[in-house]
Amino acid sequence: MKLTKKSHSCVRLEKDGRTLVLDPGGFSEEDAALGADAVLVTHEHPDHFDEGRLRTALEADPAAEIWTLKSVAERISAAFPGRVHTVGHGDTFTAAGFDVQVHGELHAVIHPDIPRVTNVGYLVDGKLFHPGDALTVPDHPVETLMLPVMAPWNKISEVIDYVREVRPQRAYDIHDALLTDLARPIYDRQIGALGGCEHLRLAPGASARL
Repeated sequence: MKLTKKSHSCVRLEKDGRTLVLDPGGFSEEDAALGADAVLVTHEHPDHFDEGRLRTALEADPAAEIWTLKSVAERISAAFPGRVHTVGHGDTFTAAGFDVQVHGELHAVIHPDIPRVTNVGYLVDGKLFHPGDALTVPDHPVETLMLPVMAPWNKISEVIDYVREVRPQRAYDIHDALLTDLARPIYDRQIGALGGCEHLRLAPGASARL
């Protein structure tokens, strides 16, 4: 499996000539979803779900499909009948040749006064987990954790404890558009020293083989 980091929380996975894209939102590149055989969206917030980017991708490839939760699906399914699939916690499916399990139900708490939206995470091929905007721990071993490293709803101690609880072999940073270059070494040092696994970071556009 080839992992390519896009900006913020978007990643592209490639295997056997097919491409799966997760969370091509408004903080990611305009063409983040183009060329995808399938797209997974974790929740409705605009840094993870951008309707225009998804419409462009699905219009460019009539065979491309989307898997997502109800709050996103109901906003785009009418334009693409039969190509937008609604999923929830516990569901399993195959998308672009990847086996996917769905874990989680709610977005992390931003503030008690802000209602929590739904959020799901995706475990891909039983190896890579993208949690969206939650610190969901799947009931399955994780080799590669896509780690939401910096967000309005978390702090570094929670990030470190999350890595410790999931216990992946490696963790790659996502949800990092708000993290300045000045602060990155601090996060790298603390998570790397205390998380208990290999902590890695890819620049947007860079790739790794898993």
